[in-house]
Amino acid sequence: MKFQGSANYVATQDLMLAVNAAITLQRPLLVKGEPGTGKTMLAEEVAAALNMPLLQWHIKSTTKAQQGLYEYDAVSRLRDSQLSGLDGGERVKNIHNYIVKGVLWQAFTAEQPVALLIDEIDKADIEFPNDLLRELDRMEFYVYETRELVKARHRPLVFITSNNEKELPDAFLRRCFFHYIKFPEADTLRQIVDVHFPGLKKELLSAAMKTFYDVRNLPGLKKKPSTSELLDWLKLLVAEDIPLAALQTQDDKVAVPPLVGALLKNEQDVTLFEKLVFMQSRNR
Repeated sequence: MKFQGSANYVATQDLMLAVNAAITLQRPLLVKGEPGTGKTMLAEEVAAALNMPLLQWHIKSTTKAQQGLYEYDAVSRLRDSQLSGLDGGERVKNIHNYIVKGVLWQAFTAEQPVALLIDEIDKADIEFPNDLLRELDRMEFYVYETRELVKARHRPLVFITSNNEKELPDAFLRRCFFHYIKFPEADTLRQIVDVHFPGLKKELLSAAMKTFYDVRNLPGLKKKPSTSELLDWLKLLVAEDIPLAALQTQDDKVAVPPLVGALLKNEQDVTLFEKLVFMQSRNR
């Protein structure tokens, strides 16, 4: 079982090596990189390419590790016990009716091997990764309410993404294979664009790429536009039928591009870019 890329995802050689190394080592693949560089999509495409179902666990700041295993709904059981006279209390007697299986439980008990995405793990509390160490290591956990041990039928292929908002514990990092998705080089970026916009005119793409890099390479940006922002911007350029001339300047100077809100996502960066354009116009 090896990942060799897919028609919908341009994977660099080092990224494919990282995926296959994680498969060989049977360790989670921890993927870091700028937001918008395709970390989540990687898990989706690998699962599709290897014909594996994909379970996704999108982490929030309030997410607890226990939720990935199971949750015991004691409130519903109490409510049902108060109404038990209606059905003789048969439902209340079976505690399994109040155990909500989490994503890890579903992955462990799946009839076939699955891929599991733990998305944006750095959003959670700092103890969250450590709380999953034993389960991800041993591929089992104990359900105290039902006194049963849940063991993985098949070891899932685990993808863990992080935007580097928090440092992850060393003990957790030791159990992962790590890969950092760098921002793609220009040739790779063109391949990515070609996957999404195969009929895009070369002149428009060249002008759009120049403008994109003018924006991205501006010193002092709070948030640099990423691959996903470029794709959104190109989609708008095509949908709005923006002419090539709107992206070009006669003297090759930087100009504020149309629909710049697809590339720059806060007022400080827009102001910074407008100042650069203004200074260049004064120096002509």
